[in-house]
Amino acid sequence: MPLSHEDQLYVLTDILKNHHIDCTGTSSECQQIQRLASALQRNNFIAPEIKQVLGQIEQYSSAGALHKDLLEHIETHQPHLSQWVDTINQYQ
Repeated sequence: MPLSHEDQLYVLTDILKNHHIDCTGTSSECQQIQRLASALQRNNFIAPEIKQVLGQIEQYSSAGALHKDLLEHIETHQPHLSQWVDTINQYQ
């Protein structure tokens, strides 16, 4: 059964929150974030404000999946992670 866009947003924000709070993650999580962000950008039910941050999230996750030091990558993006989650929660 496919996930609704609300479920996809929940999973996306949950992983981003974990990256922000725990300051850790995996390459597979980054790949999942990338797939979710890409799918949500194509969804017509997603608010334009969320679509703006989805492009940034997709870039973050694609770079993170390939980054040699994922911890450093996550630490560098700490301010963005909380901002993205706040934006998604605001317009969801």
